Amino acid sequence: MRLSDLKVKQTAIISKVYRTSEDNVNQPDLVASRLETLGFVPGTRVQVITKGIFGGDPILIQVGFTRFALRKIEAAKIEIHDVLEGAPT
Repeated sequence: MRLSDLKVKQTAIISKVYRTSEDNVNQPDLVASRLETLGFVPGTRVQVITKGIFGGDPILIQVGFTRFALRKIEAAKIEIHDVLEGAPT
């Protein structure tokens, strides 16, 4: 499951960040590298706080005590597991 598929108030654990571009497998994805630098690393707990009104974009994500607004395409680069309903982060 991807972070972009998580519902509001759901919590999950990051299992993987896809670091290659979908267009070119040999080229590293700069957005994915930046997400890892910001703290989106495997084993980290994340929670969806809210989603945008029109199409659910952007998504407000909480990692620790920090909140990030990600576009769906950015959140789709993050694979998650252990989805919990309304668990505190």
